[in-house]
Order: sequence, then structure tokens, then C-alpha cells
Amino acid sequence: MDTEPPTERPADGDIDWCFDAVQGVSRTFAITIEVLEEPMASYICVGYLLCRVADTVEDAGHIPPEQQAALLRQYDRALDPESSATIEEFRDEVEPWIPDETDDDWEVVAESPRVVATFESLGADAQSAIYPPVSELVTGMAEFVERYSDDGGLRIGTIDELEEYCWYAAGTVGELITNLVAQDVDDRRAEILRANARGFALLLQLVNVAKDVSDDFREENNVYLPAAWLRERGVSPANVTEPENETAVAGVIQRVTRHARGYMDDAQRYLEVLPESQGNTLEAWAIPFLLAVGTSRELLERPEDVVQEGGVKVSRAEVMGLIQLFKSGDVERERIGELRSQLEDEPFSPS
Repeated sequence: MDTEPPTERPADGDIDWCFDAVQGVSRTFAITIEVLEEPMASYICVGYLLCRVADTVEDAGHIPPEQQAALLRQYDRALDPESSATIEEFRDEVEPWIPDETDDDWEVVAESPRVVATFESLGADAQSAIYPPVSELVTGMAEFVERYSDDGGLRIGTIDELEEYCWYAAGTVGELITNLVAQDVDDRRAEILRANARGFALLLQLVNVAKDVSDDFREENNVYLPAAWLRERGVSPANVTEPENETAVAGVIQRVTRHARGYMDDAQRYLEVLPESQGNTLEAWAIPFLLAVGTSRELLERPEDVVQEGGVKVSRAEVMGLIQLFKSGDVERERIGELRSQLEDEPFSPS
């Protein structure tokens, strides 16, 4: 067994604020953090918020691309322990772009000095595991913003470029997780984790791309569906939400979803060797994996809903059923494959 007695979260107003903030910006990721124990829960919570600051700046359609890239690079310098740049300088530069009525995402940006101060309190081992992948995420996002600075938003060209973007957006987060959990395992197990971490992250992110096509375009003017695949069906990226293109776009959504499903074996293998130490738990990562499997099922069955209704989700009953299953303590890692097979074909139903 990898398990060890969990530690309690230290009494700290900043870390408590970070946990509350995650609830606001991502209910899905909050589910993961809720089923982690300490200290891993704090490590993942703070690491995620560091990434969320960059993600919010990258998604901000009201900020000119050149300014977005500059802010992202300044943020990266502020995180770099070898740089003299400070997070307060980043906060001053981003201030004019923070909306008057801030949502939860922009509240995290506004409180970025607090997030970074909390990060710096985690200890040297955690910081050395978290900073490199966060830095790669931030600089990768800056590169993509610059690449499409003349288009008013991202316009992914090919499936290879989509995977490159997904690496920066999610693969780096998978690397962050792996850096933390691989500290307590033997070299062979760490090698398996690192070999499959990319597939685990790409599965989740590609499913997100497929289900959020309409929202990404309407809210951020970003089109992540490969333009090459859209044009094969006679659709310009600028017209992905037009009613007359519904059937064609639905076909591309299915194609991206099938591509995502090609990473299920890697993701399952990752979970099968995932250590449960330092407060890490199997359910923290098995639940999002299984929800991605279920969401891919819904995307293949009703891709038109992404265009018509703005998205596809598994039912709340299915989400809560999976959570309750894992809370019962009856799920061994050997059962992950069985649950995956069930969810590929039909909604989860407790047996």
C-alpha cells in the first residue's frame, strides 16, 4: 500500500481563500481537490490557481494580443525564483484590464499576489515540482497568443497543432501532478507515470475542446477544432456556430472525440500505477477520467447539441453516482477498466 496517514490542512487564511476560489472557478476541478487529502490537496489547489491566472489572461478577448502576451511573460518572470520581477509588478500591469464587475476568474487574477505568496509558503520540494510545468504553460500560452495575434483569436490549424496547444493547457498540469506524486515511488513506477501522463491530460483536454466549441467561439473568439478538418467538410473556422454548418461541425466534433478516446488506454494505465501518498487519492483522478469517458460518449451520440445548445455534459445524477461510488470505498484500481468500459457505452448506474 502507498497510503499513509493524512495530515491536516494548516490554519491559514490564504490557503482557505485558495480553496474557496477553486470552488468558484472550476467546480469540476474542485471535485478533485475535495477528495484529496493534505498536503496534496493544498499543492494541487495552489498549483491550479497559478495556472488559472494565465488561462484567464489568455482567454480575455478584451485585451489586445500583444498585451496579452506581454502580461503572460511578465507573470512568468514574477513566478521565476531566479528573476527580480515581482508579482506586484504583474498585478499593477494587469490592473487596467480587470473588468469593473469581476467574476470568479478575474478575482483570482486580482488576488494573484495572494496566490503566489501561498505558493511560496508550500516548501521547496513542492515549489520545485510545481513551478517548471506552470512556467511552460504560461510561456506556451503566450506563444499561441502571438502566433494568432492578427486573427483576433486562436485558430488551430491541424490536429498536431491542437495537441501542441493541449499540451500547454493541460499536459503541463498533468506533468505538475506527476512531479508531485512521483516523488515517493521507485524509478520504474515513475517512468510508467511519466510515459502516460501526457495521454491522461490530452484525453481530458481534447474532450473539453469538443464539448466547448460554441462557448469558446462566442465568448473568446477561439476555434480549437482543427481548421483542416473543418475545411474538409466545407466549413470556415469563422462560421463554426452558423446553423447551416451544424451537421458538418458535429462531424468534426465526433472526429476530435474519437481522437481523444485514443488516449484512454494511456490514461487508464496512469491511474493503475498512481501512488496514494502525501494525501493523494485514486478517486481524485479517476473521477475526472471517468467523467471524460462519459462526456465522450455523449459527444458521439449527440454532437449537434454542442452547436445548438452550447455544450454537452453528463447528467448530474451520473456525476453524483460516481462520486458516491468512490466515497463508499468499494472501488479498487483494478475496477477502473470495468467502469471505463461501462461508461463508454451507457450512463453510469450503480449495480
